[in-house]
Amino acid sequence: MLSVYGNGDHPRCPTPFNLAAHALSFAEITPNKPALIMANAKNVTETWSYRDLRNAVLSTAFGFLKKGLNSGDRILLRLGNTVDFPIAYLAAIAVDLVPVPTSSQLTECEVQSIILAIQPKAILTSLETQSSAQTSTVQFSPLELKEMQNGPLAEFVYGDPNRLAYIVFTSGTSAHPHAVMHAHRAIWARQMMVRDWYEISSSDRLLHAGAFNWTFTLGTGLLDPWAIGATALALDTSSNFETIPALLEKYRVSLFAAAPGIYRKILKNITNLNAPHLRHGLCAGEKLPPSVSEEWTKATGTKIYEAFGMTECSTFISNNPRLNCGKNSIGKPQTGRRVAILPKEGDDQPVALGIAGIIALDTSDCGLMLGYLNSTKSTEDTYRENWFLTGDMGKMEADGTITYLGRSDDMINAGGFRVSPIEVEAALLSHSDILTVAVSEIEITKDVTIIAAFFTAKSGLSEDDLKTFASTRLARYKQPRAYFQCESLPYGPNGKLLRPALKQKLGPSHDQA
Repeated sequence: MLSVYGNGDHPRCPTPFNLAAHALSFAEITPNKPALIMANAKNVTETWSYRDLRNAVLSTAFGFLKKGLNSGDRILLRLGNTVDFPIAYLAAIAVDLVPVPTSSQLTECEVQSIILAIQPKAILTSLETQSSAQTSTVQFSPLELKEMQNGPLAEFVYGDPNRLAYIVFTSGTSAHPHAVMHAHRAIWARQMMVRDWYEISSSDRLLHAGAFNWTFTLGTGLLDPWAIGATALALDTSSNFETIPALLEKYRVSLFAAAPGIYRKILKNITNLNAPHLRHGLCAGEKLPPSVSEEWTKATGTKIYEAFGMTECSTFISNNPRLNCGKNSIGKPQTGRRVAILPKEGDDQPVALGIAGIIALDTSDCGLMLGYLNSTKSTEDTYRENWFLTGDMGKMEADGTITYLGRSDDMINAGGFRVSPIEVEAALLSHSDILTVAVSEIEITKDVTIIAAFFTAKSGLSEDDLKTFASTRLARYKQPRAYFQCESLPYGPNGKLLRPALKQKLGPSHDQA
């Protein structure tokens, strides 16, 4: 039998359609119910009802239009973890503007590269991300955004569900991130996650520990709870990972979502976590180590259910309470998806069950991206006949469960973010004394990995100086945590860098924790 599962029969997205209107539909059903709580460990709580949230979104949308922005214009979001982020994001989509969420950690160099790529008509900044750079785009300050939330209301713009809704950047296999274009229908596909991953209902309270710019947070943490009438909770700027155990109890959280690294940090100093309302945890962004999952269950009495996906399609393979997957399985394709395991090269015919190959998604999936903006990425690396290639390896069993076997390329998972080693290498090579550099992921303790840079140089370079240099050119999550100066780097007979051989240069002990 071949490694293909599902029939891709999820109901078609209705038309006309608007992503923001769908996400906020419960403003008509339960207007006074809390839609969003900005959680903190203090006694001050910021709560937004469904009615207030929708009104703020439509008022902000009106403000965008009043400033002269027109349908299709792109808005760069450089906001921190405040409620302004999702309000501005949905406001743009509500009136057919195109938001581009980005991390507040990005450096000026990275931001300028994004500006050149997307040509935004407006930029929204927080106090932390404001810069002195001159630009011809419309600038919105934090004060202006707050004032716009209380003005006249715009109306949702409905249209073809296949039209562009938002753009999000993901690191590719080149030195430059790729801009992924998603349609309004993307949120319609997320119903499959609600059913076969979250098992969420309108009575749930879901706390997500990620930053708003991450699609995992925007989708799982905000849009999906709102689309089903639940209450979403997010960490405000005064909270950190150490406060999460107290927040789970204080806010009666029933579902908790985070990347594996966050679970690991929570468990570092806790063996017993009091979360009486917690039903289970959700995890995505990178492979969940079995040891972390086991420790979480011991500490809370609940399980973590994992999902697999990517920026181009969010999650489409997942585990849930109704499945009995082995500890090495990432779950099975969600009902309504069609997934296959294809040979690494050439053929579009799925491999036999139990044989390793590339995890692929049917191109008709309504959650799949529209494509890459202005990309030079080869379609041969992305598509094969009617399949989208994820670049991740796996093998499928007869019941559809899939075991994850790692990347087929050299991409690195850093705290849930995919980082291209080539992008990091390009930034470090701009250092005047570095001759060659190679970046790889190394394990420093059991189930804990970091980004490391191996380099040759004209003279001796200190790790502190290199870390300072990297901080001006790379977001924090992309920066190497360790640097190793070498006499030479390992290359094969054809001149290709041998990344697996880099770790051999570290010797028997390389604990950098």
